[in-house]
Amino acid sequence: MTHTIGPPSTIIDLGRALRRGETTAVHLAAGALRTIHDHNATLNAFTLVDEAGAYEAARRADRELAEGLDRGPLHGIPVAVKDLIDVAGTRTTCGSATSFGAVAQRDADVVTRLRDRGAVIAGKTTLHEFAYGATGDRSLHGPSRNPHDPGRISGGSSGGSAVAVAAGMVPLSLGTDTAGSVRVPAALCGIVGFKPAYDAVSGKGVYALAPTLDHVGLFAGSVEGALLGYQALTDRPMDPLPDDPRSITVGWIRPGDLATCDPRIEKAGRDLLRSAGFSPGPVHGFPGWERDRALFELFTTLQGREAYEVHRHHLEADRELIDPEVLARLDQGGTVSAERYEAAREARGELSTIVAELLRTYDVLALPTVPIVAPPLGERSVRVGHTDLEVRSALLSLTSPWNMAGVPAISVPAGRCDGLPVAVQLVAAAGNEHLLFSAARTLDVAANL
Repeated sequence: MTHTIGPPSTIIDLGRALRRGETTAVHLAAGALRTIHDHNATLNAFTLVDEAGAYEAARRADRELAEGLDRGPLHGIPVAVKDLIDVAGTRTTCGSATSFGAVAQRDADVVTRLRDRGAVIAGKTTLHEFAYGATGDRSLHGPSRNPHDPGRISGGSSGGSAVAVAAGMVPLSLGTDTAGSVRVPAALCGIVGFKPAYDAVSGKGVYALAPTLDHVGLFAGSVEGALLGYQALTDRPMDPLPDDPRSITVGWIRPGDLATCDPRIEKAGRDLLRSAGFSPGPVHGFPGWERDRALFELFTTLQGREAYEVHRHHLEADRELIDPEVLARLDQGGTVSAERYEAAREARGELSTIVAELLRTYDVLALPTVPIVAPPLGERSVRVGHTDLEVRSALLSLTSPWNMAGVPAISVPAGRCDGLPVAVQLVAAAGNEHLLFSAARTLDVAANL
């Protein structure tokens, strides 16, 4: 079943209309709240809608513009925030009954930055419990649903934030990404998802899952919107985007070297790169990384032990309140010994060195974001060709290496397979975000021609 939704509004278009006097921040807030009201019962993007707070912020934004104070591109723009990021005066549930009722006393740093730039916080969005899942269908609040087919997953863990943008509820939303939790739902819901470099955006006031792998990221309807959102969240300087993006060298990582991938999704990504004017060079896996050293197993070891340590108190006090699937994953993390974790950290360092060398050879690396289309809700295995895949490991197989390396990565829509969105992922070295966004914007334009 396909759910009829309009294209996401862009920050650029809304801001232009606002400054021309064709609309007001109050009108934008009213439109966002109306769309949320119309679709949230079906899609379950939001856990909390702050109507009073949104209107108050919108009225302030209109007054400031009337007085000549323009706080920048996000001034008056409705934004949604994943429900493990603190928003003062509202509950931060982390999608879990163990956390329900905890009211934040102050805003997370990223929320403070949004408010300082005039953004209007519309509410909090649904997430996989504790952000510990790639499907987005295990939460105290129920599953967030894919706007292109509500019978399918949104992806996770930041599924609600992706759905909020993809369904046209808000033009920008915040999520977190530990293994792909921004890029995966962005890919499955057909929007742009950006994971900055590690520590480029403050995590203060954001509940951790695996502290050495967690990144605050964002969703937008366009690459340009993602760039504006990122610039609002960080003080890191960024070089100007190059005049000729086709001067950027691109290496294509063959996804089959990392995981089983639907060949139609691989073709969609390669075709989009070529139609945008890029001539990607072939990269076979990670040179120097032995094939018997499974990347996803390495990632799972790191994430599992860290998540166990973060949530040990919940395991001791509130086991019966945790979703069984999430609980089993946390318990598994407790079996990772200190020696095994330390060995995984050393291997991660080797991988980071290999990635750094690749990113000295190529400005940008490209590969599919996710090797499958969105599975039905509740499905835990899918078939690609003659191969049965476990859904979680498939969803994260092409995104998690870049969390271990800590480098920026962005997911850009690349068309559809079986009527569902697919995407291509671009990766660059920290400090080369200007090249990453330039290449991504070129793809974004080509995909919409």
